[in-house]
Amino acid sequence: MYLRSDISDEAAALRLSRIPLRNDRPKDDNMNWKPVFAVVAGAALSACAMAPMQGESTVPHAKPAVARRKAERYRLAVADVIKISVWHNKGLSETVPVRPDGRVSVPLIGGVSAAGLTPSHVAQEIRTRLSYYVRDPQVTVIVTKISDDSYSDRVRITGAVEHPVSVSYEPGMTVLDAVLDAGGINSFAAPNSTEIHRRVGDRERVIHVHLGSILKDGRLGTDYRLRPGDVVTVPQRLF
Repeated sequence: MYLRSDISDEAAALRLSRIPLRNDRPKDDNMNWKPVFAVVAGAALSACAMAPMQGESTVPHAKPAVARRKAERYRLAVADVIKISVWHNKGLSETVPVRPDGRVSVPLIGGVSAAGLTPSHVAQEIRTRLSYYVRDPQVTVIVTKISDDSYSDRVRITGAVEHPVSVSYEPGMTVLDAVLDAGGINSFAAPNSTEIHRRVGDRERVIHVHLGSILKDGRLGTDYRLRPGDVVTVPQRLF
């Protein structure tokens, strides 16, 4: 007779003898272990990637907010370039540089102080002055380029021209050359009131140019040669 414990031990041994060894395991069964391991490992790696490191900010817009605060505090300097946008009025919206005298040329209202002021202050001044001509103007000012020493050898053409532009200075270039680089004057220009703004030491010199006479009559008496850093401004005529 067998005791109950002997029967249990023999049955257990028989069941173990039927389990195939690792080398005898079918190939398909062996391959099925790999995807399971990959899923588990992938889940673990995903959990690690999602967990924030200690001290790391999880606020997604932190950096843009800091940049926005810096932009609000930034004060304009000579040769900076700003984009002036007047809502629903493309004719008054322009991209212009800050002139050597610290002002920017704005259609309809002329020169507006900019150097040393924040873009929001400049926008408010433009809005106040435009309100005499435009009902409730909405004005924004954005800095598109910050001045650098590398821009000191450029000539800028602003105001009532087709394409206000900053061009590299070329020896011998004149007012006419610069205006042609800007695409010529537009239909709102007052060409005979054109000015060259030139920095001479610590002072600014304003040179008057009869651009209308140059373009229409070929009178070159005021077609002056330009210098690096000059700003040519073609004002808009008042209606």
